[in-house]
Amino acid sequence: MSEINLCIKDRDGKTHNVTAPTDMAMNLMEIIRSYELAPEGSIGVCGGMAMCASCQCYITSKHNLPDMQAEEEAMLSEAFNVKDNSRLSCQIAITSDIDGLNFEIAPE
Repeated sequence: MSEINLCIKDRDGKTHNVTAPTDMAMNLMEIIRSYELAPEGSIGVCGGMAMCASCQCYITSKHNLPDMQAEEEAMLSEAFNVKDNSRLSCQIAITSDIDGLNFEIAPE
């Protein structure tokens, strides 16, 4: 099993350094949930289908992430607290390319 390191700032401003497996087809939202970094029912409400913006996050490191697909772009265009570095965490797969990624969970 291969793992990467992530640095996640929760909604209370606390920073968490966590590891995430690259061989389980997970995404950032699932990592947030598995480490219980947001209250249950407050993140990933749609189950990771890019149909809500409850898993919005702000990417704070300089990683080349995959381009946004139309569904993610549309959802962020309707969301609150959107910034230039906003992404839906359910749309970012855990791969070796994002090792060392830093991001902040957006407010509810």
